[in-house]
Amino acid sequence: MVKIGDIELPDFPLLLAPMEDVSDPPFRALCKEQGADVVYTEFISSEGLIRDAAKSTMKLDIYEKERPVGIQIFGANLDSMLKSVEIVEKSNPDIIDINFGCPVKKVVSKGAGAGILKDIDLMVSLTEAMVKHTKLPVTVKTRLGWDHDSIKIVEVAERLQDVGCASIAIHGRTRAQMYKGEADWRPIAEVKNNPRMHIPVFGNGDVDSPEKAMLMRDEFGLDGAMIGRASIGYPWFFREVKHYFETGTHMAKPTMEERVEAARRHLQMSVDWKGERLGVFETRRHYANYFRGIPHFKEYRQRLVTTDDSAGVFQVLDEVYEKFGDHQFV
Repeated sequence: MVKIGDIELPDFPLLLAPMEDVSDPPFRALCKEQGADVVYTEFISSEGLIRDAAKSTMKLDIYEKERPVGIQIFGANLDSMLKSVEIVEKSNPDIIDINFGCPVKKVVSKGAGAGILKDIDLMVSLTEAMVKHTKLPVTVKTRLGWDHDSIKIVEVAERLQDVGCASIAIHGRTRAQMYKGEADWRPIAEVKNNPRMHIPVFGNGDVDSPEKAMLMRDEFGLDGAMIGRASIGYPWFFREVKHYFETGTHMAKPTMEERVEAARRHLQMSVDWKGERLGVFETRRHYANYFRGIPHFKEYRQRLVTTDDSAGVFQVLDEVYEKFGDHQFV
């Protein structure tokens, strides 16, 4: 069993990574149904929260059925981060997660996200202050370091643990790498193998098959896997990993009926939550993966991502099922 604070999780839990414009309540609900053990919100700007910016406060919406759920915040200003903790607590999440890993320039340029990897002392003092400011477990998601020459993740993780961090998820790339090249899990294993470490150490980056998840568990000895891109438009990834762990075999791919049904529910939940325009727009990034591998699908994919109203998208989904309903996925 793995524990984050008092939250008990199964052995080698699978966590849905916080992803901007992806891990919203509709998508989290689908992933939860398919076996995700912990889900995280999109990352939320502490500055946006304390200014009551609509885009930031909307991301605080969480639902009972998705627990345990973590709300992830980012920022580099202590006062703003502490104020945002108080705002986040009102949404009653199970976990508060700090983003020390986002490599995007507009975040990094403010010293937040992966930008803080240039100032480890600040990273540690921010974490310590936030731990003292809330009764909820505070966790951290970060990267190996700013660049190849500044990887000190073993020491960083130990220091974060010592100030009360309840778990750490580490993406196996530096900020300099962005999302290029292969994730290196060896430094994450070094964190886990540090005899002083006793909090859960989760691996993140390139877990895109059940075999990779098993490798992370058995070869690298990590406590769990945080899944990001492999789940976009494919919430079934979580159940496929668990099936593989239990049986050593690959489960059958979701049928066309399951895919169309999931896409329909995803769109409907999205429209219900965000409204028509945004709901339609933000579901588009998932369709390519929902229907990946179908020959002669280009025209339908094009219509799915250019149709501007939900009624029109539902119509295209009906046509997809009518035309490709007996397609076999392998």
